Amino acid sequence: MMNNKKIAVDFDGTIVDDAYPAIGKAKIFAFETLKKLQGQGFRLILWTYRHGKTLDEAVEFCRSNGIEFYAVNSSFEGEVFDSETQSRKLDADWFIDDRNLGGFPGWGEIYNIINERIEFRVEGKEVLAYSKLKKEKKKGLFW
Repeated sequence: MMNNKKIAVDFDGTIVDDAYPAIGKAKIFAFETLKKLQGQGFRLILWTYRHGKTLDEAVEFCRSNGIEFYAVNSSFEGEVFDSETQSRKLDADWFIDDRNLGGFPGWGEIYNIINERIEFRVEGKEVLAYSKLKKEKKKGLFW
């Protein structure tokens, strides 16, 4: 099953516990969720601050846990970055990072957000998923 949706995933604090420059313990359900998304045809991009040896170690750690990325720190495999003609922003449909607004919700919630296409809004100081918002009672002439 192939689809054209790309998911950019951070490494430290997201796939594994943050222990940079070392590799932390895998987060609960991280690899299971990534494998399931990959099996549904999503293209995964490793999107991390790591480079050089530490990046190679992260890619190998993921490979040894069953994840091969569509691209690493680029929008597509083989991309040659030219700062004169390109933006450094990656081309992805979703960005998963432990530094998201509202924090890291956990891999189970991330899977539901992607599959159920859950949207969000800010209410006061809280980020709320539309799927979890209380339905407001309408005030009208007959109710």
